Amino acid sequence: MARVALGDRAAFRRLYDATAPTLFGVALRIVRQRERAEEVLQDAFVNAWNRAAGYQAALSQPMTWLTAIVRNRALDELRSGARHGAESLDERTDSAPELADADGNPLVLLEQAADALEIRECLNAIDGSQRQCLALVYYHGYSHSQVAAHVGSPIGSVKVWLRRGLDKLRRCLGGSA
Repeated sequence: MARVALGDRAAFRRLYDATAPTLFGVALRIVRQRERAEEVLQDAFVNAWNRAAGYQAALSQPMTWLTAIVRNRALDELRSGARHGAESLDERTDSAPELADADGNPLVLLEQAADALEIRECLNAIDGSQRQCLALVYYHGYSHSQVAAHVGSPIGSVKVWLRRGLDKLRRCLGGSA
């Protein structure tokens, strides 16, 4: 964890390889959907990368710390889904969760986590209204009219904020967005 806190990507890769399968299982048990569990795991590893400097070995083992991050993120995902009409904590069925893909590639997931970290850093540099609109559209699947209703602004303003936000995001990511 100390190497990860210093920004050592190889150490992060080793940490990911050693813990991701177990942590994916934790996320899957909570959210019960493979896609949502993958998102939870990715967000948790981005969070761990960002907060690695705050890890205190005297308080917990790395796996305990990472499990807490995954668990909290998974519960947040369930709460978020409940607000948007998906199943809530109390409404989950007892159906078996989808099984992880045996051909899953941890390196691909690591690269996705690194990409997510870069995107998050770029999003943090974008104006609040533009960032909020982008999050509602791309993370929550809102239409332009739903975003306008949600933020209480005219649809024209929302479209301008989205366009400007995407332009800033594209520039921040080096034109690859």
